[in-house]
Amino acid sequence: MYKATVVIKLKKGVLNPEGRTVLRALNFLGYDEVKDAKTFKCVELMVEGDDENKVMERVEEMCKKLLANPVIHDYEIKLEKI
Repeated sequence: MYKATVVIKLKKGVLNPEGRTVLRALNFLGYDEVKDAKTFKCVELMVEGDDENKVMERVEEMCKKLLANPVIHDYEIKLEKI
């Protein structure tokens, strides 16, 4: 069994309106030292399997088919045997 942690971020240059809203809200609340804010999505998956390479391939497939949009997202996968 593996825990796969997938962090999905917008590619550089893609607008992040949620991050801009967070930045404005923090500044409005007096946190003027915050100069930028970015948001991202984190998905944790529990995946059955004995072969780390095969599990990684399957999670990569999941990212390409469902979890991330390759046009606007970059993603990182971290596997942990549990």
